[in-house]
Order: sequence, then C-alpha cells, then structure tokens
Amino acid sequence: QVQLVESGGGVVQPGGSLRLSCARSGSISRFNSWGWYRQAPGKQRELVANIATFGSTNYADSVKGRFTISRDNAKNSVGLQMNNLKPADTAVYYCLIAVVGGTYWGQGTQVTVSS
Repeated sequence: QVQLVESGGGVVQPGGSLRLSCARSGSISRFNSWGWYRQAPGKQRELVANIATFGSTNYADSVKGRFTISRDNAKNSVGLQMNNLKPADTAVYYCLIAVVGGTYWGQGTQVTVSS
C-alpha cells in the first residue's frame, strides 16, 4: 500500500517562504514522477511543478523563478521550496507520485499567504 504524507504548510506573509515535503511509504517502481498540485477555493486543481525519474522538471508559469521542486530518492521524498509567496499562492497543496499503471495522492496541506 503506497501512502504519501505532506508536511510543511502554514500561514506566511507575502514575500515569505515555506518548504513543503512529501514522504512516501510502500513499494513502487523506481521509474516514477513526483508532482505538486494545488487547489484554491472555487478553482480547479492545477499543476504547480513536477519532477521526473532522472530529475527533469516542469513548472507552472505562475511559479517559475519562485518555486523549486526536488526529489530525494534515498529518502523516498519530494520537496517544494516556495519563495516570494503571494496571496494568489493560497491553496491546499497536494503531492502526487505517478508510475505506469497508477497514480497516488497525498491528503493535502494548507498554505495561506496573508498579511
């Protein structure tokens, strides 16, 4: 049984930083892609960033230059460093891991950017 657990959310002022982490338990193919998604109230869930097996990354235009995704294969985890946060970044953030034949989601962590 694969489980993902996010941590690191919270409340931060505009311009501040947060780091999200997501840890995986359970066995899975080493050929996998991690991703971070977010969902703001009244909006659809959207991709924030993803990172493939060998480290190639992809970012939403709205976070380019501010967010950095990284993976630690030894620790079965993924991180999302978020800098220069804006109120528009307020959302529930979900991590995801995808392999051939399956996709697994975490339970989400709230990020609130407010003065």
